Amino acid sequence: MEANRQDVMICVASKLFRDNQVAFIGVGAPNLAANLAKRMHAPDLVMIYETGIVGARPFKMPQSVGDAGIASNSQAILGSFEIFTWVLQGGRVDLGFLGGAQVDRWGNLNSTVIGDYTRPTVRLPGSGGASDIASMANRTVIMMPHEKRRFPADVDFITSPGFVGGRQGRRDLGMIGGGPEAVITDLGVLGFDESGEMELRCVHPGVTVDQVLAQTGWDLKVARTVGSTELPTSEELDVLRELQRQQAS
Repeated sequence: MEANRQDVMICVASKLFRDNQVAFIGVGAPNLAANLAKRMHAPDLVMIYETGIVGARPFKMPQSVGDAGIASNSQAILGSFEIFTWVLQGGRVDLGFLGGAQVDRWGNLNSTVIGDYTRPTVRLPGSGGASDIASMANRTVIMMPHEKRRFPADVDFITSPGFVGGRQGRRDLGMIGGGPEAVITDLGVLGFDESGEMELRCVHPGVTVDQVLAQTGWDLKVARTVGSTELPTSEELDVLRELQRQQAS
């Protein structure tokens, strides 16, 4: 069974989930990554969803955060208010997964508008709970396709803060969360240096550094040594294919 770049991205992301930690999960690729982790190496990962589900153990992959199946076998069913106040603002979320239409060199995410805010080219759904997660989760990971239009030097609108204009900028705003740890794309894995600026650290098999640079809208920093991510194992792919089948059904 052959893995595509999306498979590699999901499998790499799944390894960032740690057993016995609390993770704030959205639908799509982050949901696949979390459920893959729970089946492969983190059986006691505590998954929470913004609709109020804590310790979710869905019997099949949910198609949205409002899917009733998320509540099956869960540890608790709260409300969105309790999830965002008691749990997230209380500093109890170890890891939050985020995405957006744009991400910039500081890990700031835009899911509000493309273009000028008052006269946008495209108006997007907005934050939902993403800004809260970006501000207050102990660490965050961003997952999104790596395309030049999605990776501008500065986002058109900061919906969810990364390191703002640098690590000190985040501290000046008093955010309790640690900020973005990694950006996982279909081309590679990027981290953040001491200043809070994004840098390329790994490329996926078959991808070159030049390909990543060509799809980035600024002069991207490159780590002194760029690693190569591992291809998924046959077992990982078997589990992932079943999860994808469930999600599509």
